[in-house]
Amino acid sequence: MNETRIAMVDDHGLFRESLGRLLESNREFRVVALCASSAEALDALSRIDADVVLLDYDLGDQTALALLNEIRQRWNHLRVLMVTAGLSDAATMHVMEAGASGIFLKHNNPDRLIAAIQRVAGGEIWLDDSSMHSLLAARSRTEMPGRSHALTPRQAEVLRGILDGLANKEIAWKLKTSETSVKAVIQELFQKAGVRTRSQLVRIAIEKHSSDWLKTAPEN
Repeated sequence: MNETRIAMVDDHGLFRESLGRLLESNREFRVVALCASSAEALDALSRIDADVVLLDYDLGDQTALALLNEIRQRWNHLRVLMVTAGLSDAATMHVMEAGASGIFLKHNNPDRLIAAIQRVAGGEIWLDDSSMHSLLAARSRTEMPGRSHALTPRQAEVLRGILDGLANKEIAWKLKTSETSVKAVIQELFQKAGVRTRSQLVRIAIEKHSSDWLKTAPEN
């Protein structure tokens, strides 16, 4: 089984060390760097191989946006999960637009962090309900009504299942339909979004259609 190599960037030493020990106790993970600042992170990432970066938003007297942009430019293969105490609606939108793979709030259960890292490492997006609502709120204030093709109710249901990380079979069971029908709807979503993969669909839905597609997707 391949390990997920994790680099952590957080200016709170106690949190950084304790979370590092927790992650190391999971055989799926290997912590390859513990960094307290953007400078330390850039130095470490230039010397070691990592798969996922756990990045706090507040790094002393600066935010992590500049570091996030630098990571996306220099190491585009890295997946970045923001692990933070909280974000404003605008900051939520900014980090997702900058290429973050998700947002995890520190007060959540550590077991959910393990699930979030696994999801992000697999190329998917992680957003809990509060972060999704923040993203929608920020989008609704900044986006003008667009001309994008609206989703049908069934397309919205399937999209919600994808956002929740469900497999096609699980979506079919939840919607009481066939897996073949779900696959057909996913192809319709791919065509509307102009993408070829589920991860691309999620990214487009979040970055470009949160004010229309995600508002029509039913909540759990």
